[in-house]
Amino acid sequence: MNRRDFLKAGGLGAASLAISPSLLSAEQESAEQILDGADACIEKYRKADVDLRLLGPDGKPLEASSAVDITQTKHKFLFGCNIFKLKRCRTPEDNAAYEKHFAAMLNFATLPFYWWNYERQQGKPDDARTDEIVRWCKANNITTKGHPLAWNWGEQKWLPEEPEEAMKLQFKRIERCVSRFKGDIDIWDVVNEATHYDRDHAKDNVPKLTEAIRRMGVGEYVRQAFKIARKANPNATLLINDYRTDSAYPDNVISKLVDDDGKPLYDVIGIQSHMHGGCWPVKNTWDVCQKFAKFGRPLHFTETTIVSGRRTDQGWNTTPEGEKYQAEKVPEFYTVLFSHPAVEAITWWDFTDQGAWQQAPAGFLRKDMTPKPAYEKLHGLIKSKWWTKTKATLAVGGKARFRGFFGQYKVTARIAGRQLTGKFSFDKGTKKAIDVKLT
Repeated sequence: MNRRDFLKAGGLGAASLAISPSLLSAEQESAEQILDGADACIEKYRKADVDLRLLGPDGKPLEASSAVDITQTKHKFLFGCNIFKLKRCRTPEDNAAYEKHFAAMLNFATLPFYWWNYERQQGKPDDARTDEIVRWCKANNITTKGHPLAWNWGEQKWLPEEPEEAMKLQFKRIERCVSRFKGDIDIWDVVNEATHYDRDHAKDNVPKLTEAIRRMGVGEYVRQAFKIARKANPNATLLINDYRTDSAYPDNVISKLVDDDGKPLYDVIGIQSHMHGGCWPVKNTWDVCQKFAKFGRPLHFTETTIVSGRRTDQGWNTTPEGEKYQAEKVPEFYTVLFSHPAVEAITWWDFTDQGAWQQAPAGFLRKDMTPKPAYEKLHGLIKSKWWTKTKATLAVGGKARFRGFFGQYKVTARIAGRQLTGKFSFDKGTKKAIDVKLT
C-alpha cells in the first residue's frame, strides 16, 4: 500500500490493529502464550473471506456449478532480503542458484544506495546497476526498496569542506534518487541510524556530514530529508530506520519526525534486528513490536540476521549445529512477526554466506549456494502454510467465496473446452465483491 492509499484507509489506527487495547494487553504474555496464539493471530490479521464474481470473455457471469482453481501468486506481506549479490556471485552457476532460490521464496528486495559507493565520482552515480536489479525484480514480480538515502557512515573525498555545502548535496542527492526511480522504487529508507549519527566512527570518517548534522540538529536533519523525499514522490512509502530498540529511537528521532501540525512525516518505522550473538527471545520480539506499534504506523523489520555458526579463532563458518539452531529460530522469529498486526515486512540480511556482512554465516544459502535448513523451513511457511491454493464451485451469477491470505491471485476455469484465466488482488481494506474477468 502506498502512502496515499494508506492514509486514505486511515492507517493501522483506523483498523484498530496497532493500538487496540486487547492487543497491547499482550505485553504480559509469556513466550509460550505468544507462540500458542500465533496461528490464531495470523488467521485474524493476515486472512479474510473473499467474495468473487467471475465473468467470461463476454463479460457475463460464468455458469453455476463450474469448478475453478484459485491460487495465490504473491503475498501482500513483504518477505524480503537485500539483493546486493544479484549477478555478482563467484560463478555463473552461483548466480543462477542465487536468482532461482531468491525468486522462489521472496517478494521484496532491498537495493543498495550507499552514497559513498553509489557516487564515487561526483555526478556519476551508478544508476546502471540499479536499473539492472530493477529489471530483474520486475520480471520476477518482486517489490523493490532503496536503502539508504542518508546514512552518516561514509563520505566521498569529493564532498566540499564546508559542512553546510556537503549537506546541500546530501539533500540534492535524496531528491534525485527518489525522482529518478519513481515508479521503479517507491519504498525508501530515507534516514538510517540517526540515533547514533555522531558515533566515534562518524567523527573520524565522516567529519563533514557529522558536523553538518550537529549544526542543523538531528531533528531538523531528518525532517528536511523526509520533506525532500516526499516532494520528490508524494506517493512513496518513506521509512525511518534504526538499530536501537530502546527509548533513544522513539524519544530522539521518531517523536521529532513530525510536521508543524504534529503529523508524522514518515509512513513506516524500520527496525533492525541483527542477531549475530543469538536470537532475541520471543517475549522480547513481541515487546519490541508492541512498543513501536503504539505510534500507529506499520513496522518493517528491515535488517534481520540469525547466523548458522559461531565465531572462532579459525574463522566464522556455517556448522551443522549452527544450521540446526538457525533452522529452529528463523521460523520462530518470522512466526512471531507475521502474527503481529503492526508488522508488514521482514527483510533478511544477507541471502548467501558469500560476501555476507561481517563475513558471517548469515545467509539462507551456504557459500556453495546450496540452501540451508532455515531456507527450507521458511520456504515451507511462506509458500505452503501461509499460502492459499484452493478450489471453488460457482454459484448462480458466477459467484464464489473463499478464505485466503492477503495478496495477488490467479483464478482458472475450464469452460467449453477452453482454459480461462483471470487475476485479482485483495487486502484487509477490501470489503465488496471482486469482479474478475477471465480470458
